[in-house]
Amino acid sequence: MTKGSCLCGAVRFETEATPIKASICHCGQCRRQSGHLWASAQVPQDALTISGELRWYQASPDAKRGFCPTCGSFLFWQGTGEDMISFALGALDTPTGITLEKHIFTASKGDYYDINDTLPRHD
Repeated sequence: MTKGSCLCGAVRFETEATPIKASICHCGQCRRQSGHLWASAQVPQDALTISGELRWYQASPDAKRGFCPTCGSFLFWQGTGEDMISFALGALDTPTGITLEKHIFTASKGDYYDINDTLPRHD
């Protein structure tokens, strides 16, 4: 069972599905919303149970972002029309057993840091 929550604990989530596609996103939207970069993995939406009040922000025509309205924690990302949902790896209870697979949107990464690992990179 993979479990997690927001900073204040008002929103909790869990899944028995095996998380896939663990990645670090360097896009401008993730950097702005998280304050740096965003690490996530995904599961089928119907395999994720969310409790507590969650708010969604339609960040673009292509995706929405779910967050806790109390503490502001950015917890979820979902592409429009997709049946998979991504969740914040930083919000998980440990140990997670998850291993990062790749970096995405590296062409948009901030100029104030370097990527110093050997994970695959996708512009």
